[in-house]
Amino acid sequence: MKRIAAALSLIVIATGSQAAGCGKPRNAFDQVYCAGNLFSQKDSDLNKTYSSLRGQLDAGQKETLKQGQLAWIKVRDAQCSKEDSTGYFVNLDCAIAQTDARLDFLKERERECKSTGCSNDKLGK
Repeated sequence: MKRIAAALSLIVIATGSQAAGCGKPRNAFDQVYCAGNLFSQKDSDLNKTYSSLRGQLDAGQKETLKQGQLAWIKVRDAQCSKEDSTGYFVNLDCAIAQTDARLDFLKERERECKSTGCSNDKLGK
């Protein structure tokens, strides 16, 4: 069975962990726990926004958005994780930053769809 590890940047985690309500992590395990919680919350927010946006789209636009989302996931995974003979490694700082950026993108598409209409070109990014 492969092992899973998380690589963290202490500067970003200190900020992120406070935002997640973790206060002052005492050790690396606390930092991973806090960063994991923060990532889980960001991922949940992303999924809610994605679902809300999908609710505004027709079938073709939903497929375009889905393909864009799948492409984004591949990029995020390539940039924020790796696998070697010792296991899987995830840089949670990177994953949080990538998720924040995608969340902002989806929120902007949602605002755009409500105000001026959805652009298929933008949905597929």
